[in-house]
Amino acid sequence: MPTRCVNCAISGKSRSGPRNHPATAVIIWVVVADEEVFVRSVRGSKGRWYRDLATGGSATLEFARRRLGVRALPAGDAGSIARASREFLRKYQPSPYAQSIVRDEVLQTTLRLEPS
Repeated sequence: MPTRCVNCAISGKSRSGPRNHPATAVIIWVVVADEEVFVRSVRGSKGRWYRDLATGGSATLEFARRRLGVRALPAGDAGSIARASREFLRKYQPSPYAQSIVRDEVLQTTLRLEPS
């Protein structure tokens, strides 16, 4: 799994049937905390990629000219959320959008990625 993911994208297919949108890669923020890879939807549960991945859809993480098949597991426990939040703020601190990824209403969209 990536330890540094500057321009990460995720793409995949939904288990819920054909999508109403093209299967294109979406840029996402990815962090590594305690050797676990986390993603979170800044749009909360409304985020398209989050809905697809949270329902068990397969995905491909693209980083550093590499592609890695991944599956997502819910990481809604307090410890995972806190570790991921600290790492999101540390890594993306220069961005004016960093605080938006740690808002209370998006914390439950924290997912842990594992190779598939």
